[in-house]
This record gives sequence, structure tokens and C-alpha cells, in this order.
Amino acid sequence: MRADKANKISTPNPDATEDIARDKLVSGQRLQITDNLAQLLDVLPPMIRKCLEEQPNLEDLLEIVLDLGRQAEARFPDRVVDLCDIGVTADDLDYVVNRVGQFGKDNRAGIERTLHRISAIRNRQGRIVGLTCRIGRAVYGTIDIIRDVVESGKSFLLLGRPGVGKTTKLREVARILSDEFKKRVVVVDTSNEIAGDGDIPHPAIGDARRMQVAAPELQHAVMIEAVENHMPEVIVIDEIGTEAEAFAARTIAERGVMLVATAHGNSLENLLMNPTLSDLVGGIQAVTLSDEEARRRGTQKTVLERKAPPTFSTVIEIVEMDKLAIHHDVAKTVDRLLRGIPPRPEIRVRNVEGLVEVVQSGETAEREEEVTAAPAVREAAKLPSVVRIFPYGVSRSRLERAIRELRVPAYITKDFGEADAVIVLKAHYRKEPQKLQEIADRNIPIFTVKSNTYIQITTALREMFRLPSSDEDAALREAEEAIERVMEFGEPQELMPQTSYIRRLQHQLIQQYELNSESIGVEPYRRVRISKP
Repeated sequence: MRADKANKISTPNPDATEDIARDKLVSGQRLQITDNLAQLLDVLPPMIRKCLEEQPNLEDLLEIVLDLGRQAEARFPDRVVDLCDIGVTADDLDYVVNRVGQFGKDNRAGIERTLHRISAIRNRQGRIVGLTCRIGRAVYGTIDIIRDVVESGKSFLLLGRPGVGKTTKLREVARILSDEFKKRVVVVDTSNEIAGDGDIPHPAIGDARRMQVAAPELQHAVMIEAVENHMPEVIVIDEIGTEAEAFAARTIAERGVMLVATAHGNSLENLLMNPTLSDLVGGIQAVTLSDEEARRRGTQKTVLERKAPPTFSTVIEIVEMDKLAIHHDVAKTVDRLLRGIPPRPEIRVRNVEGLVEVVQSGETAEREEEVTAAPAVREAAKLPSVVRIFPYGVSRSRLERAIRELRVPAYITKDFGEADAVIVLKAHYRKEPQKLQEIADRNIPIFTVKSNTYIQITTALREMFRLPSSDEDAALREAEEAIERVMEFGEPQELMPQTSYIRRLQHQLIQQYELNSESIGVEPYRRVRISKP
């Protein structure tokens, strides 16, 4: 069926140019697609247009390539078709150029009130010798797979290869947040790819406002201008690619504005290793440890740590159009990556019935790098009603205090031969001394702790007795570790952002060690900073 003969539908803006629209069944889900294909056909040379209209499944067309002296190409998802038997002439290229908008410094132009993008290739004298006419489509109904992330109000970043649907999702996010949630949304549209060419934005972005960018290098400045001049609650931007834009994104996030963006890179690991854009996920810095601290951690003297809170709370990797990998807590994921622990994102797919299905849970043991019981041993052994614990390299006084305050049925034994369970410092566990090997051979559960602190030890006991943990425990554990670093090295330490209640608990803990503490930053990134008096 020819696209220009499809049924028409109403759009959010009844005064807009009529959109050629259709319903399409994709992976069991019926999507509403608007592609304005007739407007693109109108700018093509008559002979090329005639050859193109003879092609079947024209509604699946991806792009048309016109190169001087070569046959025109029509590119579909599953094939590339040569159009006509003659090469493209300079007159053919001029025919298209004279019927589209002006080309910007990024060599891109558009067709007013559509989402189509025409990109130019120029020779050394600046004359256009090639055109790529990419079909722009507004697809309604694609973000139900991440609707909970959109509704959370937290900033999130989309990653994925070109053509996988990042910009399509950005448009619908802008429409949902502006129309359904009545938020003040501003789209920073550098190449007019999100909201189309012309002064009136495409109805696909709903009631969101659009700010155009005069030149690509000014994108970061327009991002800041949007915040300072127009009081947005949400900013939507495509392709953050420079250090200045990454800095502008951080500035926006620190002002409490929700930021939805895309960036170069297929995965969170790629982004973290990109020196230009790593700041989006917190950045990394090399830290040199003392000999004692390196031994305590069981690491080399120079380690990598996250430098700051991430700009984006969530990162979504678009693996395929209907398959996403979601990192719900970027800060924790980055921290684990820097410790050599591979990430485990939540993976969602759309099944053949069109329903969203979670095929891999993103829930990992929050303390997997801090408290670990040897899995085979823990499953095989059952703890008695009163547990005899042998501490190996762990403070007895702190263990006694933890047993007492948690009120667990346990006591400390000095003979590992009598132990029902062992708590060992991670540095000792990694070295696998003979004594620990004997314990493992006897099928005794072994629990490791990263550092010899009260918070770490209580976490091990909670794991041992299956006691529920909480965000408070993790936050206090982090504060205690930071306190130790401040007391040992004298350098100020910043904690992860927390709620006001948890920050107050952290302040109280820090006061016990007679150190200074203050809350810095703005919500939702307000955090505690610890320093010596």
C-alpha cells in the first residue's frame, strides 16, 4: 500500500500540516507511525521519485542516497535498491537542495513541519556532490517499556548505535512529560532532528517548547540559556558529545532540572572509559593508597575511584529497538565497575505478544563486593541455633559489640576447629592461607568483610542471620569508611547523595569521631562532606 494513500489520523496539533500516518504491528504491539513520506517524495527529481514509487513496502524506507555520477539508492531494513539506470546529475542535486531548508554548519537541512533529515557531502570547493535523505518518523507507543523510568522524575541517559531509535524515544518522552504530566519541557534541538525543520515544531513533541541552535558548537550555551531564561522542569537534548556539553549537563542537573539525553557509546562501560564524557556518570580518578590501606583493601597502591555523583541517575542501553539494558543506580554500578565487578543491568524485552518482559533482574546483592559468603559452602551448611563465630583478622571487640547490639544468637570462639561460621577480612581471604583452606574443606560458611569496621561487621552478621538491611545501613557503612580515610590521610571525603534523614544520621556518626561535617550540593544531589577540624 502506498504511504500517501494510507488513512490519516488526528495529531496533537490540529493546525499542523497533515501527517501521513498508519498503524503497524511491531513485535505484537500496535504502534502509530507518522512519517510525512509524501513531503519527502515531493522534493525528489521526478524520474527518481517515479522509480522509487515502484518499490514495494515503501513505508519501510529508511533513506535515499544521491551521489553525483552514481545511481540513486533506496535503503530498506533488509535490502538496498538501485533506482533508475542513469547516474545522479548535478541538476538532480540542485533540484533537491532548492526544495529543502537551508543547510546549517553541520551540513544538515530539513523539510518544514516534517522530521526528515537531508545531509550533504561537499567537495573541496564546498559544492554539494552527495545527499543522504533520511526518513524521519514519529512513532507513538514506544516508551511504555521504560515508562516507569520516565515517570520517576530522575534524569536518564540513552545509549545506542545510530538508527536504533534513540531520537524517536526522546520525542515521545518530551510529549508524554509535557502533555500527560503537564511539565515545563524544553527541547534543545541542535540539528532540528527532534522537532523537525522550520519555526513551528513537529506535533510529535506535544506541548514541549523547542529551542534551536545556530551552530553545533553553541549547543552547551543554549542548554544553559534554556535553564536560565525559560524555567524548565525538564530539558531534552540529543547527542551530548563534547566536554562543554557534559559540563552544561552537570550544571543543569545540579539545579534540580530533570535531564533526558542521548550520548555516544553503546554501553555504560564505554562511556566510563571515554575521557570526554565520563563525567556524565561520575568520572574516574586515580587514587594512591598507603601501603597499609592497600593491604587492608587487598588491592594495588593506585586504584580508580568515582570522582563525583553522576549527572544521570539512570542509564539505558538500547541494545535493539525492543531490547533495553537499564542501570537503575548509575553511582553503584560505576563503583562496582571500578572494583572489577561486571555490571548486571535489568534487561527488558518486548515479547511476541507485545508485552514488556524482564528477562534479567537488575537486582544484585547491594553488598556483593563488601560481604560475601562462599555460595557453595553457605548452601551446604546449616547454622545451629547458637552460632560459634571465629573472627579471622577481624576486631573481636567490634564483633562482640555487633553481636550484642543486633541481639543475634552467637558468641566468639578462639578455636576455629569449633567454629560454625567464620568472618574474615577480605585481604586475608584473597591470600587463601592454609588455615582458611582447612575451614573451607570442613564445609564451614565463610563471610568476608571489606574493612575492619563496626558497620562492615554488622553487615556480615545481618547476612549470616538473614536479617533485613536498609539504606541506612549502607549509608552509615559508607560514612564509617570515609571517616577512616579522613583520619588516616587527612583529605576531605564526600559521601553519596542521601535524604535529609540519612544525612542527619551520618552527621551524628561523624561527630562521634570529632570530625567536621557539612551538607553540600542541592537536591537530589545533596551530600555530606567530611574533613578534619
